[in-house]
Amino acid sequence: MNDSRTVYLDHAATTPMTDVAVEAMTSHLREVGNASSLHASGRRARRVVEESRETVAQALGCRPGEVVFTSGGTEADNLAVKGLYWARRDADPRRTRILATAVEHHAVLDALAWLEEHEGAVVELLPVDEAGRLVVEALRATVEREPESVALVTVMWANNEVGTLQPIDDIVAIARPHGIPVHTDAVQAVGTTPVDFAASGVDALSLSGHKVGGPQGVGALVVRREVELAALVHGGGQERDVRSGTLDVPAIAGFAAAVELAVKEQSAHAARLTVLRDDLVDAVRRAVPDAVLNGDPVDRLPGNAHLSFPGCEGDSLLMLLDARGIECSTGSACSAGVPQPSHVLLAMGRSSDEARSSLRFSLGHTSSAADVEAVAGAIGACVERARAARA
Repeated sequence: MNDSRTVYLDHAATTPMTDVAVEAMTSHLREVGNASSLHASGRRARRVVEESRETVAQALGCRPGEVVFTSGGTEADNLAVKGLYWARRDADPRRTRILATAVEHHAVLDALAWLEEHEGAVVELLPVDEAGRLVVEALRATVEREPESVALVTVMWANNEVGTLQPIDDIVAIARPHGIPVHTDAVQAVGTTPVDFAASGVDALSLSGHKVGGPQGVGALVVRREVELAALVHGGGQERDVRSGTLDVPAIAGFAAAVELAVKEQSAHAARLTVLRDDLVDAVRRAVPDAVLNGDPVDRLPGNAHLSFPGCEGDSLLMLLDARGIECSTGSACSAGVPQPSHVLLAMGRSSDEARSSLRFSLGHTSSAADVEAVAGAIGACVERARAARA
C-alpha cells in the first residue's frame, strides 16, 4: 500500500494483493489436504480447487476444464509455446515455424530461443510499427507463404513495457483458416482491458496472479480442450496431465478471488486509471517539455505511461526518483549487470540512446492523485540532475 514515504508506480511488475484475495488465501492456509487425495480432507481441498477453477472460467469466458493452474505467467507461457510446438511438430514434422512479434515478453522470447537452439524450431519475429503494434500484413504474408509449416503463432494481448494493445482479432482471422493455433500472453491485459477467451478465438491464453491483485507464484494457462498440448512437467498427472505437481490450494483460492474481482471491476478500474495516467503524462510534459510518450496514445493499457527523457540514462533517473520515494521501472533489461536497451523500443525503431532514456510508470488499484502530484513535483529536478550527470 502507498504511504507517506513511498509512491509505488510499478504495478505492471507486481501489484498489492486485494483484501478479497488475502482473505481467500489465508482462510485455507491452516487446512490440511492434498487435492489429489481420496479421503475427506483431500476431497475438501479438491472442492476448493474446482470451485476456484469455475470462478476463473466464468470471469474469463471459458470452460472450467480449459483452466490449467500453473506457478505463474512464465510457466504458462512456456507450457503454451513449448507444449504447442511439440504437439504440432509430432503430428506433422513439417510444422517447425513459430511466428511471434519482436516485442514479446522474455518468458516467450527466451522459450522460443531455446526451442530454436535445442528442438529445431524456426522462429520468425514479425515487425511492429512505431507504436509497438504488430504489422498485420507481415503476419499474413508470412503465414500464407507456407501455412503447412507453421506450428503456432504467439502474440501478447498487451505489451508489458509500452502498453500497446495488439490486434488479436486480426491475428486469429489470419491463422484460423489454416488451422494454426494462436497463443496470447494476457498477463498485463486481464483486469485492465476486456478479455473474453471464447470470444477472442485464441487457443491458449496466459495470465498471472500477482498482476491482478492475487498472490505471487500462481497463474493459469487457459487452453481449449480440443487443442493438443505436450507436457513440460511429468509426475502425478494433475491438470489434464499437462502440468503435474501438487496443487497450491490456498494460492489458487486467492488467485481465483483476485481474478473475479479484477474482471468485475475492470471497466470502472480502467476509467479511473486512464484519468490518472493522462494527468501523469500531462504533468510530466509540463515539467519536461521534450519528454516523449511511447506506445499507442489511445489503444494502450489504462495504467501505463511509458516515457523517454532525451539526454538521460533511465537507470540514473530511476534511482533519483527512488531516492525521493517514487518507485517506477526502466524500459531496459539488465544482463550480467550491464544495462541493455529495451528490445521493445528497438523493435519500434528507436535508437539505443532513446531506448535507454525511458521510464515506465504503471498505475494500479492503490494509485491516487497524490501519486501523480508526487511525480509532478519531482520529475523536473530529477531529469535536470540526470542530464547533468551524463553531460
